[in-house]
Amino acid sequence: MTVHTAQKYADTGDASLIWEGHKAGCDIGYYHLEKLHNLEALPAHGFTVSCFPVKIRAASTGWTRAVAIIEGDDDTAVA
Repeated sequence: MTVHTAQKYADTGDASLIWEGHKAGCDIGYYHLEKLHNLEALPAHGFTVSCFPVKIRAASTGWTRAVAIIEGDDDTAVA
């Protein structure tokens, strides 16, 4: 929730404001990732993120297994 949205919610009490960013994909599909952890362990550059979504029957959303593939001099490590 951005500061702007948090303030609007505090001012109005309208919980529908919290989801306004998620409505962006109603007209044009997009990929949305949130709540990723341990990003500080990644290097500033030299990695690729791959996502492996979990399919859930009759659902429009779900979680993903996000994997960082770190490029190295000798081997490629996966974090």
